[in-house]
Amino acid sequence: MEQVDLLLTNALVLTMDKELHQYEPGAVTVTGDSIVAVGPESEIRATYSAVQVMDCGGKVLMPGMVNAHTHVPMTLLRGLADDLRLDVWLMGYVMPVEREFVSPDFVRLGTRLACAELIRSGVTCFADMYYFEEDVAKATAEAGLRAVCSQTVLKFSSPDADSYEDSLAAARDFIQRWKGHALIEPSVAPHAPYTCTPEILRATAQLAAEFDVPLHTHLAETSLEVENMRKENGMPVVPYVRKHGLFDAKVLAAHCVHVDEGEMRTLLHAGAGVAHNPSSNLKLASGIAPVTKMIEFGLNVGIGTDGPASNNDLDMFEEVRLAAFVAKVSTGDPTTVPATTALTMATRLGASALHLGHLTGSLEAGKRADLILVNLTPAHNAPRFRRDAHNAYAQVVYASKASDVSDVMVNGQWLMRNRQLLTLNEAELLAQAQEYAHRIDTFLIEREQSVLSKLVALGGSIEEESFEVQIKVKLADPAPVQEALRRPEVKIVYQRHYHQHDNYFYFSDPSQGRLRYREDEFIGPKGEVANSRARLTLIGTAREGGFKHNVLLSRSRYLAPATNSLRFYREYFKPTSVVPLDKVRLRWLVNFQDTDFYVNLDHFENPNLGDYLEIKSSTWSRSDAERKAKLATELITFLGGSLRKTITRDYVEIAGKKKGIR
Repeated sequence: MEQVDLLLTNALVLTMDKELHQYEPGAVTVTGDSIVAVGPESEIRATYSAVQVMDCGGKVLMPGMVNAHTHVPMTLLRGLADDLRLDVWLMGYVMPVEREFVSPDFVRLGTRLACAELIRSGVTCFADMYYFEEDVAKATAEAGLRAVCSQTVLKFSSPDADSYEDSLAAARDFIQRWKGHALIEPSVAPHAPYTCTPEILRATAQLAAEFDVPLHTHLAETSLEVENMRKENGMPVVPYVRKHGLFDAKVLAAHCVHVDEGEMRTLLHAGAGVAHNPSSNLKLASGIAPVTKMIEFGLNVGIGTDGPASNNDLDMFEEVRLAAFVAKVSTGDPTTVPATTALTMATRLGASALHLGHLTGSLEAGKRADLILVNLTPAHNAPRFRRDAHNAYAQVVYASKASDVSDVMVNGQWLMRNRQLLTLNEAELLAQAQEYAHRIDTFLIEREQSVLSKLVALGGSIEEESFEVQIKVKLADPAPVQEALRRPEVKIVYQRHYHQHDNYFYFSDPSQGRLRYREDEFIGPKGEVANSRARLTLIGTAREGGFKHNVLLSRSRYLAPATNSLRFYREYFKPTSVVPLDKVRLRWLVNFQDTDFYVNLDHFENPNLGDYLEIKSSTWSRSDAERKAKLATELITFLGGSLRKTITRDYVEIAGKKKGIR
């Protein structure tokens, strides 16, 4: 007889292999970190003797669940901001909090807390994408779980890197030092096409291919992402990343909600795995991935929870059940994604999607001993029918709960026995997590009280300290202004033509000032839109002073690039009212009496306010402001404006008065 370390007997064995073999009573033998044999108990007992024999009490013995996509440190952000759109949730809350709090300590604690939850729900392997990924790897290995740990790379700064070059260098170092680890498969994660440049996509793919490790990314998660990709690059998401060499690597693509059949073929031919995240996609209203069609094509489709801040848990039993349900309702076919398929996605197919199918995902000789025991006897899972051989799969998928998992083994080591965690102190982790929650609450409460703080939290804001001298008049006819600008007394440095679309946000507390969202369209010589940009400007309520003829001295406090939609900023800043302005602006930078001024000729289209001439110049001192104020009155008179028609109100105040807004 061959001797093994462990013999597991008296079990309903669901191997989840390609033939879906099951044995009752069945047995599994383990030596070291690997499975030696699987089969009927009588045959196994006749062939093997064991140092230890464990009676499984008739429970289901099956491979552990594979969570194909998540962000485990985000357990510390669970419930942070719910019932929001993806862009508002991510850019408005999650990323600002991450910039403030994410550190190696944060990541290690969040990962340990996640590992406790994962083990309790029967997960033995997961794919992670986050910052300080080496700390994720360390905490995961200490807990005893298996994982693909993917270092995030973005085109902008992140909590662990000032630039994408730093993230890429960190990924290379991480991969070099962890490649070959018994539990951790190091990986690189270009976050998504919309947060990465083509250069990043190519560089990360080359890095992954160089070391033969997976590349983990988000693809086609939302319809907005797909729409923007078509608008900006003239093609869908999958062809775009293929064009930039992403599929030179072993790709794990999370979501793939909005992909067509051509894109599915591309993913299949590239050998890419897909991580389906039904709870997250439903909660964020991203849509339902065409999983039935993907499986028909032969794609390796796994199931993931996504991060616990957008799910809000790591319960794979819940996720598998939902994956089956949403496929049925989206196709109108109750026979699609049956229980056997759903459970295969959560085990063998999931492991293959992670490019770890040779190691885990099924109970087969030679694979790692990653297995769980599931109790089918609780009241919510009784009675048990035996007529249909597939009934056991249906019980696991449609009736079992994470709390039914009694024992978990990874790599031949027990991580949980009889619901008792063996590698983690759960009570201590919960107390530490609550301390973080208190600190984050305090940060967000303080931030929510200030428009300025919310603007700064988005990132990229620049404090604008330059004061501005400005004067404007209403015009009956703008033609004389352009004629005057041709005279030799004025030297034109350059000229611009814009369409400007402004939205002014007003708040219940006037001391917050006004926030302007501006979209500039640069008009070319043939009347075409040559370029565009969007900016946010926080404008203080008080003017700094005034001079003769209603020349004003004022300043804008903060400027920031507007990288999101107007709808995003309305939901994020929550103004009490919004005043839109649309105008055509001709702008000249001129030199008049050895002093630079901006001359704006504005024609308002919405609302119809008519034509205005505005002159501005930056200034840094009171004496300089006085000199420029005097020159501004001379210039506006020279250009044909009347000093008797000067206006002190901002355009938005004129528009608001016309619309009856106060």
